[in-house]
Amino acid sequence: MSHTSPDATEDVTESAAGDVDKGESAPLGPVPLEPMDPQIRSIQPGGGLCMRLELAWGRWRRWYLKRFRPKYVARMAERRCGKPHGCPHEVLDPRDLKYYQNVADCRWAREDDPFRWRDRLPFVRVGLGELLLLGGGGLLLAAATAPIFWPISVAVAIPALAICWFFRDPRREVPQGEGLVVSPADGHVACIEEIDDEDVGGPAVLIGIFLSVFDVHLNRVPVSARVIGIRYRPGKFLNAIRPRSAQENERVTVRLQETYPPYRLYVVRQIAGAIARRIVCWIRPGDELQRGAKFGMIKLGSRTELVLRREPGMAIDVRPGQKVCAGTTVLARYRPAACPE
Repeated sequence: MSHTSPDATEDVTESAAGDVDKGESAPLGPVPLEPMDPQIRSIQPGGGLCMRLELAWGRWRRWYLKRFRPKYVARMAERRCGKPHGCPHEVLDPRDLKYYQNVADCRWAREDDPFRWRDRLPFVRVGLGELLLLGGGGLLLAAATAPIFWPISVAVAIPALAICWFFRDPRREVPQGEGLVVSPADGHVACIEEIDDEDVGGPAVLIGIFLSVFDVHLNRVPVSARVIGIRYRPGKFLNAIRPRSAQENERVTVRLQETYPPYRLYVVRQIAGAIARRIVCWIRPGDELQRGAKFGMIKLGSRTELVLRREPGMAIDVRPGQKVCAGTTVLARYRPAACPE
């Protein structure tokens, strides 16, 4: 990927909320899937303390289930679809797939998942471990210290409540309409740049979004698309507001292709920050997702980038500094006339 000069960036910024009519784009068809990046061995390729603690708890839980609830284990084995290839441990029920759902070759139908109620909670399911350990643990400590010295209790309770707030999962109404590209993240638009990007086939527009610790950190799919590739790159943990972070920080790159003509290509990059050091992405190549569907998150402050093809009839609907919401804010749109029937 090669960036243009600052002047070119300013040109695109000035044309935001207007048409970007420069350049031609060749028609596309469905492209072949890429194999899963071998560096990705779980939904959280960077690991982490909470992940290790949850996996340790899982080992104890599986021992307990096999010893004291063999009928439950047998019933879940009968209802499981596929074999647990790709998972580094035994798979007794859907909880064992939490960190390995993107690499394991088995699953349970929703009606056979006794834990599907967790999807209805107002918190991100993949963040429940941190919510209980950090948020819940902090609140318990605050309650224990309140009778002794209330200022300490308040000092502990505030960050604990912030952790609970951080992992919220609010409902979103996804706009419907032809050619709409919605935001993949909450936050503020940090930049709009004109670039060349081989992943989308040439001239493109990059929209960078900065997420503070106060933003919802779930990532959503910008268009109805098929996942054609996922790549992981370890890196630094610079402050996500700094432009260098987009090039040097740890990241997961998701390549998408529309599931309908003209089959445009898109790239969404999840970029870690100084506080956020855990990128989560639970999809895999071949998955088909609807516009606005959740596919991952970045735990604490971070950056998300969207790269989309530049072609006649495309309009950018946002400007730098603007607040956007994942799945609801329209970042760009392609005129219906530019979409082959």
